[in-house]
Amino acid sequence: MKRILVVNVNWLGDVIFSSPIFKALKEAYPEAHISCLAVPRVKDVLESIPYVDEIIVYDEKDRHWHLLAKLGLIWKLRRRHFDVAFLLHRSLTRALMVFFAGIPQRVGYDAKGRGRFLTHQTEPLEGQVHRSNYYLNIFESYGVKINDRQCQLKVLPETEEDVKKVLRSIGIPEDDLVIIVNPGGNWDLKRWSPSSYAHLVAGLVERSNTTVIITGAKKDVSLAKEIIGSGLEKVVDLTGKTNLKQLMALMKNADLVISGDSGPLHIADSLGTEVIGLFGPTRPEITGPKGSGWVHIIQKDLGCNRESCYHLMCPDNVCMQSITVEDVLELVKQIKDQ
Repeated sequence: MKRILVVNVNWLGDVIFSSPIFKALKEAYPEAHISCLAVPRVKDVLESIPYVDEIIVYDEKDRHWHLLAKLGLIWKLRRRHFDVAFLLHRSLTRALMVFFAGIPQRVGYDAKGRGRFLTHQTEPLEGQVHRSNYYLNIFESYGVKINDRQCQLKVLPETEEDVKKVLRSIGIPEDDLVIIVNPGGNWDLKRWSPSSYAHLVAGLVERSNTTVIITGAKKDVSLAKEIIGSGLEKVVDLTGKTNLKQLMALMKNADLVISGDSGPLHIADSLGTEVIGLFGPTRPEITGPKGSGWVHIIQKDLGCNRESCYHLMCPDNVCMQSITVEDVLELVKQIKDQ
């Protein structure tokens, strides 16, 4: 096996869940060149996963949207002469692409009628399966042994040093407890309310020797301003001011990260940082952190029939609203006063 292609998924957290795959492939095929086909928004996190040799960008929303561009990408894949393609993504389009690229072995789940284009169809695992194990099963079904199932990311030393300089320039005392609060998320049902985050931040900064940093994407700038309000000292707003790799370095140097079920939660955990995860409509058994950090999950058992419901028009979002500020502050106290 000389050239291996992994067709990855589109979401940050799921790409992190796939990270053990690349170490396993390198252990099984030490001389192989391992490439990964993925959308642009996960490129930075893929560059931070050990053992990924090459990233091939598939810009399905823009550059590769039309048929001619897709054919050009297929021709590019064909010229690489891959021996095998592992399809983590369930799309029919991607299965067709690796089929027409002439890759002789094509491994993945039979979804959306694409089984005829696969040479090795993976049987799904039974019962409630964590997303990471769902992806790893594709490789295990092919005979690749997974010795380490822990999700891991790496931070470049120069990026980490740049972030440390930024923190020093802000004036954060070196002996301060640094807590990152990440209030955003890719869909509203997984978000705790801005007012809850505001009261949480106010409670955190009351602790002595504690600095709170708010993180998020540019789209979360107004959310951060709503949370911080006015008059809160020892709160640093870095929302929209870091790229993904800088965020990784920042989280690696934090003492604690508090976040909903989102990509940044999994980033922090995969870097070994202690995390508190606020879970509502999703289940930690399926999408909980799988890294080396110390993980604390807050989720209320409401007896709701909509557990893991993904009911996007939920009228009350009761699962997230049931988490109180006191729940989180008490957990922080238990963690840091041990």
